[in-house]
Amino acid sequence: MAKIIVIGAGMGGLAAAARLAKSGHSVHILEASDRVGGKARTEWIGDYAFDTGPSLLTLPAVYRDLFLKTGKRIEHILKIDPVDPAFTYHFSDKTEIIFPNLSLKAICDSIEKSIGKRAANDWHNLMQRAEAMWDVSRGPFVESELTSILALLKSKDLFRNLAMIAPFSSMRTITKKYTQDPYLSKIIDRYATYTGSDPRSAPAVLLTIAFVESAFGAWHIQGGIGQLAPALASRCTELGVEITLNTEVTEILQDGTKATGVKTSDGREISAAIVIANADAQYVYNKLLPASLNKVSKERKKLKRATPSLAGFSLLLGLDNSKLSHTPKKLPHHSIYFPDDYDQEFRDIFEAKRPVVDPTIYICSPNDPAMVKNGDKEAWFVLVNAPRHDPANGWDWRKDPESYAKKIIDCLDGLGLEVSPRLDVMEFRTPFDLENSVKAPGGSIYGTSSNSARSAFLRASNRSPLKNLYCVGGSAHPGGGLPLVGISAEIVADAIGSAS
Repeated sequence: MAKIIVIGAGMGGLAAAARLAKSGHSVHILEASDRVGGKARTEWIGDYAFDTGPSLLTLPAVYRDLFLKTGKRIEHILKIDPVDPAFTYHFSDKTEIIFPNLSLKAICDSIEKSIGKRAANDWHNLMQRAEAMWDVSRGPFVESELTSILALLKSKDLFRNLAMIAPFSSMRTITKKYTQDPYLSKIIDRYATYTGSDPRSAPAVLLTIAFVESAFGAWHIQGGIGQLAPALASRCTELGVEITLNTEVTEILQDGTKATGVKTSDGREISAAIVIANADAQYVYNKLLPASLNKVSKERKKLKRATPSLAGFSLLLGLDNSKLSHTPKKLPHHSIYFPDDYDQEFRDIFEAKRPVVDPTIYICSPNDPAMVKNGDKEAWFVLVNAPRHDPANGWDWRKDPESYAKKIIDCLDGLGLEVSPRLDVMEFRTPFDLENSVKAPGGSIYGTSSNSARSAFLRASNRSPLKNLYCVGGSAHPGGGLPLVGISAEIVADAIGSAS
């Protein structure tokens, strides 16, 4: 079996390594940082734990399958619980819509209670369309290696599938066919940002995210979503995978036609039959391979045409309720606070390229005793969408990020959430910080965005034009987010297996 080197111990690299080691390959992961997980991590600051990457798990079956097929049930290692309600949405006019977990009927009932029966019926019909889109796209687009448009044209159900997916329609265009309700429209727009995309131009097929969330649920891992990373790393180690931390790969070695190994920052050259890059694809093709390598010029041009995803500015807030003379209202696990003008957020990010003046605020407030060291404390992860770090053509996030952090805290206080009086810990993470910590250019969370019909074909292919080099993770097909990254790893492992 092959000797395989994986660049990066992010979730995609770990998942691919586990599957390949189970198949008998010799796998060695080289990770530049001092921890595994990439963007997926749970950080402790004083008495508080924060999920500073993914704060929600959808499609847990992807990781249940991974652990089961590599020899151990995930339930024997991690406690995974449904989050109910899944989300609570707040609007500028004080309207509130609660989305219960794992029940389309319960969601529709809640919508009817908040904004009327017509809106509830609209949501039901929209989710029926989203489900049909998922059924059509799941096999050929999500769970399969996307090699070319030509391969999809050979599908016997091509025209029926195209009619259902509506590839040349935006998410907004399809949504307007089902509802004119402004509250539901904002909720649907929010799903585009799950892929780092602009809801004004995101393709209709992203409606499937809304269906997946309602059908398969929102889940939390006790102790933090970041617990998934060390659990998977342990699974890798049990299977014989070697994981070396604090070792940066500076070059992918190649002979002009195929990858032959890697070079590390300390000058070592390590040979391998196969190299898997679990790093941002832009970084892989523009930094780890020589500019003169014509073999990958087509892939470079493709990535250059893609629109980078939006970034995020996050706050880690440790709140001590004992500082108040009364007991504050406990937030649900996931809360979204929309501004009055949601479109202005995307004009700020994608056009003005500046921090959002009046941002949508996402708060993750886990009701998880394992994430605080005192029952009277709360750990909030607060995230707002943000432009990438781009000093030359956009925003330089090194300039006074403290003021923006204070602005968001003022917004939270203005919403009546009483943050300042009980603030015990406050740290922030900018797109510049993300760029430095995980080598994500500009701090783009998801690599490239899905802002057009062709965006899926502008992501990095799992199988590189350079033979024996594979790409896995959020910047490669099928995209970002824990479920898709896990599927990406399965696609890569299967591709290597079929080529062996």
